[in-house]
Amino acid sequence: MSAARLLLVPLDAAPELTVTEWRIALERLLRDDDGRVVTLFGTPNDERITITAVVEQGGSELRALRTVVERDVGYHALTPEFPALHCFERELHEQHGVRIAGHPWLKPVRFEVTGSKGRDAYPFYEIEGKEVHEVAVGPIHAGVIEPGSFRFMCLGERVHHLEIHLGYQHRGVEKLLLARDPRSLAPLVETIAGDTSIAHTWAYAAAIEALAGMAVPHEIDAARGAMLELERIAMHLAGLAGLAADVGFLQGASSYGRLRTTAINTSMRLCGSRFGRGAIRPGGSGTTLGAGPDLAEATNGAFTSTDLLRNLKLLSDDVAIIDDRFSSARTVQHRLRGVGAVPSALAREIGLVGLAARASGVPCDLRTRAGGVYEHHPIEACVEPDGDCWARARIRIAEIRRSLAWLSSVADAHPRWEAARPRIGALAPRQLVVAMTEGWRGEVVHALETDGGGGLARYKVQDPSFRNWLGLALAVRENEITDFPICNKSFDLSYCGSDL
Repeated sequence: MSAARLLLVPLDAAPELTVTEWRIALERLLRDDDGRVVTLFGTPNDERITITAVVEQGGSELRALRTVVERDVGYHALTPEFPALHCFERELHEQHGVRIAGHPWLKPVRFEVTGSKGRDAYPFYEIEGKEVHEVAVGPIHAGVIEPGSFRFMCLGERVHHLEIHLGYQHRGVEKLLLARDPRSLAPLVETIAGDTSIAHTWAYAAAIEALAGMAVPHEIDAARGAMLELERIAMHLAGLAGLAADVGFLQGASSYGRLRTTAINTSMRLCGSRFGRGAIRPGGSGTTLGAGPDLAEATNGAFTSTDLLRNLKLLSDDVAIIDDRFSSARTVQHRLRGVGAVPSALAREIGLVGLAARASGVPCDLRTRAGGVYEHHPIEACVEPDGDCWARARIRIAEIRRSLAWLSSVADAHPRWEAARPRIGALAPRQLVVAMTEGWRGEVVHALETDGGGGLARYKVQDPSFRNWLGLALAVRENEITDFPICNKSFDLSYCGSDL
């Protein structure tokens, strides 16, 4: 059983509901059956659009609901009743021109229909009043950062509303993924969001393996899990370094940054890339670990399980020291506590996922209910109740410690990893597969549909940032504008993960 969450549905056996039936079924799952939407997307077929909604029931079962609508007719928005659907319905309208009546905020996500002309002409939300002023930040930022526009509506220093405007670097990723053999897309998938290469590639590989009817050996599953946790550790360390720098705690900024180097260099020794590229391929792995200590392996420069455990111990020992300094510093607590809070009820309502959700008391972590290596080596979700910047920092600290302990356990149980690149056979025709992994920001979702010949008819990519940008906008409300950099870094969202 794979550690990635999977749903595989033969399209010919999936019932095609009427729009009314689809709405009723979806509303029942979300309202009465403790369900939440994992993804919702459209697949074009001339002037008709097939809409697929994937819902998770009770934290376990995945279900797909499908309907077909005419572009010009569309359907009545579900967002007013279920705000977590706002980004999906906005994307559906933008990508496919589906009319969605009654949507409260049909703001473009990436301006795919109108392009830069529509983006530049977009009317930002306005607040009237003599004392109200606007502050525009971006889309071009100082330093090495991706483009994004932030429009603050302020009364004095207090933010009443923040509108986040993305879509400046739309790359057409989903179209590119349909342009070549679906079994050889890993190098492209690794660049969807460069700081989440492992999570995205694992979701892609799991989907392809399901379509090809392949079972992955447990050792490869363990190697993939280890690389994913190294990615999580490295990016949490980077986030803590950024938070420490933003509040002027330079000891933390330099120490966390130094330790991140150890984490990414460990990834490089395992697969040849500090960002995990090449570590995962459909059916196999590019990760190599020697059993060590072995004189021949050491002479040849092989990275052994002894080396891995040594690096993990170094990280564990040094992280504990700087965590204590960071957590106990009054200046750090003063700047982070109570800032940028997202209450638990609001986090659930808008559909936050991952780190941001867990910091608001919502225990959603795919690893806790996955199979494969996470079934043999369970990991517990880290949850904080307060939903503020301090909680998001505390989640990072807790998850680093938990991932380091988990990695040590896996390295002890699986001291040797061999690279493997098996041949992938033909993909099953007329199938829908949804694969999910828990990246360091939250759940990564890849949904693939095959046509009658086993080729790809649709590839839907969903980074957790797509769902969490609204959380940042709401977190800033009623905070001082000078708190925005701290709030922004505490969420640490991806522009390119949203600007597909």
